[in-house]
Amino acid sequence: MKRASSLQHRLSFGLVSAVIAMWLAGMLAAGYMVRHELDEAFDSALQETAQRILPLAVQDILSRQGAPLARRLAPLKKHDEFLTYVVRDQNGTVLLQSHDADSAHFPDVPVLGFRDTQTHRLYGESAVSDTVFIEVAEPLKHRREAAFEATMAVVLPLPILIPLSLFVVWWIVRRSMRPIVSLRNQIEVRGGGDLSSIAAVDLPSEIAPIAASVNHLMERLRRVLEAERNFTANSAHELRTPIAATLAQTQRLIAEAPDDVIRERARQIEKSLRHLSRLSEKLMQLARAEGGSLLCDKSADLLPVLRYVLDEFRQVDAERSPVELSIEASAKLMSRMDPDVFAILMRNLIENAIKHGPADGPVAVVVSADGAVHVTNSGPTVLPETMARLTQRFERGATEAKGAGLGLVIADTIARGAGAKLAFNSPLPGRDDGFEVVVRFSAD
Repeated sequence: MKRASSLQHRLSFGLVSAVIAMWLAGMLAAGYMVRHELDEAFDSALQETAQRILPLAVQDILSRQGAPLARRLAPLKKHDEFLTYVVRDQNGTVLLQSHDADSAHFPDVPVLGFRDTQTHRLYGESAVSDTVFIEVAEPLKHRREAAFEATMAVVLPLPILIPLSLFVVWWIVRRSMRPIVSLRNQIEVRGGGDLSSIAAVDLPSEIAPIAASVNHLMERLRRVLEAERNFTANSAHELRTPIAATLAQTQRLIAEAPDDVIRERARQIEKSLRHLSRLSEKLMQLARAEGGSLLCDKSADLLPVLRYVLDEFRQVDAERSPVELSIEASAKLMSRMDPDVFAILMRNLIENAIKHGPADGPVAVVVSADGAVHVTNSGPTVLPETMARLTQRFERGATEAKGAGLGLVIADTIARGAGAKLAFNSPLPGRDDGFEVVVRFSAD
C-alpha cells in the first residue's frame, strides 16, 4: 500500500517551490529591467556627450588658420576612455578626435542617430547646416559588463536568502501544523478501549469541525458500548442464576440418588455444569474486554488492586498459598486502565499460571522498577510456535490441565484495548523450564 504523503511536507514543498520559482522569475525580470535601464542611461550619456562636445569642436575648427587639419586631443592624464568621438566633415574627413579614438570603429560616412556595430554602440549629431558631424562610440563590452555586475548584485544574495526563506517557510508551516499534529497524535496513541473526548485546542477553522465530528462519533460509540456492557452484565447475572440453581439441584440429586449408576450420571452432569459456569464467566469477561470502556480519565495506582486479587487466590487455597508477590524498589504501577478490568486481566494471568504449572510449584508475580508486571511459573517449556497461537480463542498448549483456552485471549484483548502490551517468554532466563507473561503499560 502506498504511503500517504504528509500535509506538512506538501505545504513545505509547495511553498518552497513557489518561493524558488518567484525568485528565479524576479531575477530574470530584474536582469531584463537592469539591462533596459542601463541601455537608456548609456544612450543618454552618448547623446549628451555628443551635444556638449560638438559646439566646442565647431568653435575650435572655425578658429583655425588655413586649411583644417585633423587634430587628436591629448588627455590631461592617463585613464580608461569608454566614450571616444570623432568630428568629421560631410566627406568623412577627420577634423578632430579624442586621444583614444580608433577610426576602425567608425563608419566611413557619418550617420546621424544611434546605430550598432559588432563591437560598439554609436551616436551621430551634426551642426553648421550638416557640414560638421560628430560620432560618439561606446564599447558594447562595457555595457555587458555593467549589466552583468548589476545582475550579480541581485543574484549574489540568493545563496543566503533562498536557504533562509526555505527555513522560514518550513518553520511557519511546522508551527501552523502543531495543532493538527497534536490532534493526530491524540487519535493515534489511543487504544481500542479509550473513548474519551479529544482535546481540540487552537485548531484551524478547517480542522475544528473534524475534531468535533470525531468527538461526536466517540460519544455515540461510548453510549453503544455502554449499552452493550449493561446487556452483558445483565446476561451474565441472568445466566449465572439458573446455572447455580441447576447445579444445586444436581448436587441434591447426587445426595439422594438410590444407586451408584444414577449418582455417577449426576456427577457427570455436575461436572458439565461447573464447566459451563466457568465457560460462561470467561465469555462474559471476554465480552467485557471487547466492549470498550477499559480506561479511566486519570491514572491511578493499581498496586492495591493487585494485592486484593492475590488475597482472593490465597483465600481460595490458604494452605497452598500458590502466589508470591514481589515489588522491586521504587516500582510504581500507575495506569489509566480501569481497576475492574485490571483485576480481570491479573486473575486470568494468575489462573493460567496456576493451572498450567506444577501442583507444588509457586507462581511469582513481580512488579519491576520500570512498571511492568511479570507472572511466572515453573511449568514445562512452551515452544515458540505454540506461544504464537496462545492468544487465539480456545487455543491451548501441550497440557492436561482443564480449561476453555480463553484466559490468555481475555488478557491479550484487555491489554490491546487499554494500550498495554503482552509478551511471553519460555523458558525463564537462566533456566530450562518455566513460562512468563510480561504486561507493560503505556506511558500516560
